[in-house]
Amino acid sequence: MKFPLKNSIISGAVGMLLLSACSKTSLVTPDVPVTNELSVNKGVTAQAVQPVGTVVYTSNGYTLTFTNNDGTFDTAEYQRLINTFFTVYPKLLNRFYTGATKQVKFVIDPNYTGVAYTSGDVTTFSAAWFHSHPEDIDVVTHEVMHIVQHYTGGTPGWLTEGIADYARYKFGVNNGPAGWSLPAWNASQKYTDAYRVTARFLAWLELHVRSSIVNDLNTACRNRTYTGNTWNQLTGKSVDQLWSDYSQNPAL
Repeated sequence: MKFPLKNSIISGAVGMLLLSACSKTSLVTPDVPVTNELSVNKGVTAQAVQPVGTVVYTSNGYTLTFTNNDGTFDTAEYQRLINTFFTVYPKLLNRFYTGATKQVKFVIDPNYTGVAYTSGDVTTFSAAWFHSHPEDIDVVTHEVMHIVQHYTGGTPGWLTEGIADYARYKFGVNNGPAGWSLPAWNASQKYTDAYRVTARFLAWLELHVRSSIVNDLNTACRNRTYTGNTWNQLTGKSVDQLWSDYSQNPAL
């Protein structure tokens, strides 16, 4: 089942605003995963290239302003990124912070050599990354979680990134085909490793220690009340003690 989007197309060349009813652009509903009809064409043709410029999409009170600066970016991949946003972002707000902004901006940057980064309500994606990793669309899920987090200081980076990858683990729509999963525990890991290592630790804590711990940590970080003692307040143990418990029996 799909539902149509309203969009506004903004001409980057002359700054004119053109309104149109987009017949092509549509989204899967939040309860339906991305399907094969949105899979990426391996050979990009002229008909499959997304035009350079900005399009504004709105649906159910959410707005995505999407700027594509790559003249070779695949249209199907572009659509998948849109679908992922409108599928995942409302769920993240509903769970973690309903007061987060509902107006988000995406930018495809052909000159950026990383994967993606988020600043405020703007997420910038590497065009090259999606050319070479077309299934990795849950980069969107990780990055828009940063928008929901909106931590303003006092939170260690390893926890920020760990919670964002936890969100990808829980809400990602294409992790399997992308080859993305939480890593098995090994003795060389530390909870400060961030990203997937920390995310797995959080998933374990949720299952075995405190079911609301990720929500509670997120709230403390956003409210700037997080300290090293927050772990003791939530669980009765320090983060080092919790990691030791996890290391002794890390099964999820």
